[in-house]
Amino acid sequence: MDYTTLSRISLKNLTVMHVLLMTHSVTQTAEILCVTPSSVSKALGQLKSDLNDELFFRRGNQLMPTQYALSIGPAIHNVLSNISGIFEQGEFAPERFGGSLSLAMRESTFELFAPTLCDISQKLGASAQLSISTKEQFSFEALLSGKLDFLVLPHDVSQPPTLSKSLVWQTILEDEMVCLMNPNHPLADVELDIDGYLSCRHINVIDKDLSEPYFEQTLTQHHGARQIAMRVADFGSAASTCHHSNYLFTCSKRWAETALQAKGLVAKPLPFDYGQVAYSLVWNTVSLNNPACRWLHSQLIAES
Repeated sequence: MDYTTLSRISLKNLTVMHVLLMTHSVTQTAEILCVTPSSVSKALGQLKSDLNDELFFRRGNQLMPTQYALSIGPAIHNVLSNISGIFEQGEFAPERFGGSLSLAMRESTFELFAPTLCDISQKLGASAQLSISTKEQFSFEALLSGKLDFLVLPHDVSQPPTLSKSLVWQTILEDEMVCLMNPNHPLADVELDIDGYLSCRHINVIDKDLSEPYFEQTLTQHHGARQIAMRVADFGSAASTCHHSNYLFTCSKRWAETALQAKGLVAKPLPFDYGQVAYSLVWNTVSLNNPACRWLHSQLIAES
């Protein structure tokens, strides 16, 4: 370990770097850190010299990180989280918390967790913020870089969604899958078998982060591939399509029982073995150094 080099690196400068990677703005970074924009610019200049890289370049009104800046972002997040854990000791009091906590999930997932999330928000202090973004906006990279505290994701239990050793997965809701269809569908009043399932056209939900679902692989290997007629962004869009077509939509039973978009549709068990599915909470291991994140984690896993 090169202690001489480390002694020249300022914790303040690393904090500025971390916030800049989230905001892409000197002004916003200064507001968050309660310093002047010139202080932020000075800290960035020192880091450029210490790390021998431009770190950011201007594109319009934003500062865009270089590839090197992006590559060291997760490491800086880990360093700051570990140091934060040293100073933030003692029992966490949510009613006195004045910071922000962040989650991302599919819009459809929010429908299941809305009561829990509203309860969590009301337990926090009046100046606290609970930010909930879409998974499409923030995903696994955001957990690693510290832009996001937690991700809630429906997935096949047997499917490893990411190989990153820094991310932890914990099941908070077990689930099963059903097939939704229009009440006027030819299969609505009969038992759904594999031949009927495969004879119809289907709606699929796009997910760029997860590989082909286990149920899809099993179905193809043992019975044949589905005929995909449409690919849509979310469960709600798929359910709405079912109302206006004879397409089938395979989805979460918990969601189908909760979502307004699914009301009026017929739900049938899948006619094949598809393994186990669940909703999982995902987080970066260092995030739990933060007492506020530990508290939020405890609130969310209380669902399990």
